Amino acid sequence: MRLRSSTVFILVIIVHFGWASNVSISKAEKEALLDLFEFTNGTSWTSSWDLNTPVSSWKGIRIQDNHVIAINLFNNNLDGVLPESLGDLKYLEHLNLAFNNLTGVLPKDIVKLENLRVLKLEMNRIKGALPEGIGQLERLEEFSMFNNFLSGPIPNSFGKIKNLKILNLSSNNLKGIIPQSLGDLTNLEKLGLFENSLEGSIPGEFGNLTHLKELVLANNQLGGEIPVEFSQLASLRILQIQNNRFDSFTGLKNMDAKQFLVFDTDDKTIHPYKEINLQKTRTRMADTKFEDDDNNE
Repeated sequence: MRLRSSTVFILVIIVHFGWASNVSISKAEKEALLDLFEFTNGTSWTSSWDLNTPVSSWKGIRIQDNHVIAINLFNNNLDGVLPESLGDLKYLEHLNLAFNNLTGVLPKDIVKLENLRVLKLEMNRIKGALPEGIGQLERLEEFSMFNNFLSGPIPNSFGKIKNLKILNLSSNNLKGIIPQSLGDLTNLEKLGLFENSLEGSIPGEFGNLTHLKELVLANNQLGGEIPVEFSQLASLRILQIQNNRFDSFTGLKNMDAKQFLVFDTDDKTIHPYKEINLQKTRTRMADTKFEDDDNNE
């Protein structure tokens, strides 16, 4: 007896969703998710989890090969601290907890998430220093923590994250110098360090960042001269270095004025102001962004 096509379709659906509901993850991974729920007041989230349903049905959780590979709880009213057990999610590739009310410090074991490619914690109230071991996250492509209360220096070990394309630490309380090691991030496309208390000079090693499109260093205490190596940044479209303490802007004079969409310095005699009608804007990378590209993760 031949089954009708509609019957076959129904069987396929049943099998598929039956399999999905039986997806299991390790005890350690599930406990890490439960800790996240408990530590951030999960019952008051905008979209909460029903802990009596399979983990695979929980909002923002993506599972592959019986492991949690993504958590996206963007703008979901998480209120509390991040649990140390977050480091047990060894297979996690994508963590987006931006635009919430997270406080406390980063868990020290976050550096154990060696498969992580995207870490987005912007627009929270996380304080304390960034871990020096952050360079262990060698697969990272995006690290965004703008608009928090981070303090201390920018770790040198960021220079080990060779795949990094976006680094945004704007609007924090970071101090010290900009590490020369950031010049090793040759895949970097966007660098935002706006509105901190950084001092010293811009490393000449920044000339190695030939893929850089946005460089936002405004509102710090940077000084010295603009490196002559800036002339190597042919991909740069947005440059904002105003409200600092630079002694000389000579290093900008060999740059092509026509490459810029946004150009802001404290020296208004620099040639782009004379040659092209540039868009004058506030720092784009530091501005609040109320959309999230990864909302469909």
